[in-house]
Amino acid sequence: MSKIADKSLVTNRRRVLTAMGAGTAALAFPTILTPRKTRAAQRIVIRDPGGPFTKAFEEAFYKPFTKETGIEAVGVAGQHEPTALIKAMVETKTYTWDMADITPAATNLLAAGGYLEKLEMDKEPEVQEIPAQYKSPYMIGAEVYATVLAYRTDVYPAKAPAPTGGWQDLWDVKRIPGRRGVRKSPQDMYEIALLADGVPKDKVYPCDAARALKKLDALKPNVSIWWTGGAQTSQMLKTGEVDMCVTWNGRAQAAADEGGPVAISWNQALWSYEGWAVLKGGPNVDACRKFIKFALNAQRQASWTKDMTYGPTNPNAYKYIDAKRAELLPTNPKHMQSMLKIDDDYWGKAKDEEITRFNEWVLK
Repeated sequence: MSKIADKSLVTNRRRVLTAMGAGTAALAFPTILTPRKTRAAQRIVIRDPGGPFTKAFEEAFYKPFTKETGIEAVGVAGQHEPTALIKAMVETKTYTWDMADITPAATNLLAAGGYLEKLEMDKEPEVQEIPAQYKSPYMIGAEVYATVLAYRTDVYPAKAPAPTGGWQDLWDVKRIPGRRGVRKSPQDMYEIALLADGVPKDKVYPCDAARALKKLDALKPNVSIWWTGGAQTSQMLKTGEVDMCVTWNGRAQAAADEGGPVAISWNQALWSYEGWAVLKGGPNVDACRKFIKFALNAQRQASWTKDMTYGPTNPNAYKYIDAKRAELLPTNPKHMQSMLKIDDDYWGKAKDEEITRFNEWVLK
């Protein structure tokens, strides 16, 4: 190394030490000196919902993608609807995540603000296999979930009829007594209340918040637990803390798969999906597109249903899914016929106002 290069290296090291502190810099500095040929392979970090997704996505997507491409794919559990975090990353160009599995409502909000990359993948065969209802210019669906009424089979029908007749059963405390767990959120609960009050599926949106809250007034005294996280519902159902619970189908099935006496009513269930989106201006946009193409493959989508019962967005995945397991998935045609599609555009606009209104109602 020349004296000039050596002097420059010393100067740079002093700057790092000054900015970061000697302890931190000592750990970071070897990376600066490592020759290119020994550096780690390219790496993408992907936000996912955690919980049952952790194992399922690791085995179906992250590990196989890394093995096939040499690009390390790392999943990181993130908070629900992480729009503020994604905005901050893009605005500061500090990319903790390269891409994220997010809802259409979050996608619409972020895309409108210029925080997401256009995917421009329409010509990819895997993308062409995905139905139009699961994709937009900024996001392509990864999995479909349903909001269902789950119940313990040791309580129903042993002590009362099973709550399988639709959402009105949640209100029918005389005929179907038991401890009830309900989501502490206007999203899902407005739709559930309106359906229980007799509103037809095609008239639920835009939600009549006043009517929904009036219907919820009758349920409120009989709610044992207002839950705020999906993992909480799995635990409550498994341990018997509640007898019936509004929850996501994958969370209910997780409790059943772990030995809990838990069943699902699909009658009047609500459905939506989450999908892959790429943060605007990130350092690994092309690698993220490669990952999305990989993850949309029918066999890949089928493989994660062994560990998680959300529905694949690629219909061809059902060619590779055991018939018994397919019965538990929301995109199974027999379930989709009776379910209501959540209007993500409505919630993207109404969410903040209705959360405030709902939380004030809960405290009354």
